[in-house]
Amino acid sequence: MARYPFPQDPELTAIAIAYQNEAMVADSVLPRVPVGTREFRWLAYNQADGFTLPETAVGRKSQPNQVEFGASEQSGAVDDYGLDDAIPQDDIANAPQGYDPRGRAVEGLTNLILLDREVRVANHVFDAATYPSGNKESLASGDKFSEDSGQPIQVISDALDTPIMRPNVMVIGQTAWTALRQHPAIVKAAHRNAGDSGMAERQAVAALFELDEVVVGRGWVNTARRGQPANFQRVWGNHVALIHRDRTADTQRGATFGYTAQFGDRVAGSWQDRNIGLRGGQMVRAGESVAEIVAAPDLGYFIENVA
Repeated sequence: MARYPFPQDPELTAIAIAYQNEAMVADSVLPRVPVGTREFRWLAYNQADGFTLPETAVGRKSQPNQVEFGASEQSGAVDDYGLDDAIPQDDIANAPQGYDPRGRAVEGLTNLILLDREVRVANHVFDAATYPSGNKESLASGDKFSEDSGQPIQVISDALDTPIMRPNVMVIGQTAWTALRQHPAIVKAAHRNAGDSGMAERQAVAALFELDEVVVGRGWVNTARRGQPANFQRVWGNHVALIHRDRTADTQRGATFGYTAQFGDRVAGSWQDRNIGLRGGQMVRAGESVAEIVAAPDLGYFIENVA
């Protein structure tokens, strides 16, 4: 029995799986974790269990104390995200040599599906409501990274020391990154000069704060409704999120800020549709089944309006 209600094409599926838009960083922020079924269970661990010290001394004939590591089991389910593109048969018949309209359609569809995912992840990670009360702040005028009076080294260092597991990844929007990398204090620390000119590289900032990676969200999205004049906005806002990321974690083990549960691979295929134009055509579909999970919001720190 077919697993999907439309005919999949191995070549089109390969394009959908391989397609990547380098401006998108969602997979670096909430890495993908495979799940075996559409509905799944994931564990939220009690962080106190790993830090509450029991009595460890053991008498010569006594039994050692017993401890229990608890976790609450949460329910989750992936959602389907997909798009169709109708290609008239005339477009296929008159395509230049070496150009595959169906493959190009899959690339375009996959790009939009990934852009939608990028927006969803940014909305999770750059939402102050995601974080506990002690793990977020908003910078006031005079403290912003775009102002010489701001103190980004102190602000970021204090933020990194707040979560019970130190964040190892900085997620920052492009506007905020431009301000941070040009701040005199950052330039001075990264280049070991007066800090009056220049820009710091990502690797230098990561090394300065002992981070594994600085992830810069550069993407754009048009927020206008179809048919209206374009209104381009940055996907990732003027903020910084410091998160603890463990790429080996999954739904059942490991402490990590968040991940993306993925059921199966991306899918792509096409079928003949006689209702496309005079001569019919091909309907092309691409999509994936995922769910973004913020499993441990206390392993992150959010700094809002930094520039």
